[in-house]
Amino acid sequence: MVHSRRSGQELVIVAKPNHSSTWRNNRNVLLLISVPSLAAAIGFTILGAWPVLPFAGAELLALTATLYYVNWKLEYRHVITVSEDSVCIDKGHYTPKRHWRFDRDQAALAVTPELHPWDGPRLAVHGDRDSVIVGDFLNRDDCLSLLALLRKELLVRTHSPRGRIRA
Repeated sequence: MVHSRRSGQELVIVAKPNHSSTWRNNRNVLLLISVPSLAAAIGFTILGAWPVLPFAGAELLALTATLYYVNWKLEYRHVITVSEDSVCIDKGHYTPKRHWRFDRDQAALAVTPELHPWDGPRLAVHGDRDSVIVGDFLNRDDCLSLLALLRKELLVRTHSPRGRIRA
């Protein structure tokens, strides 16, 4: 998902993975699954089959941990701020963990075409000393919209030919 907002001379682009569900919806699904599962486990425990209860708890704990991990991974985002004199890139989950700053006149966009028609092009913002890949988790349509936004703001100085890409 790519969102952009312009305020004056500053453009802020936020790229993040598509969410299939929110954490609130995941908690509701966990609750709906937990009630019958624990009710059955408690019923079997009352009948004397007590080993069922720890396995039901372990199953629900594993499902909760998995859903939480997936939700955490989907909170990852790239925030690209293009102002008059600089290009800043922040990456992280919930809050920025890594930060890059390029002078606007030195910053450029590198585009590497996709290997497969379903993939999007690989995009990197680079300056005189550093290069940062942006939007590597986006689907094709979102990657192309990010490319369109960045092309309006930055020069494309590097465009790799198709077929010369090495993994």
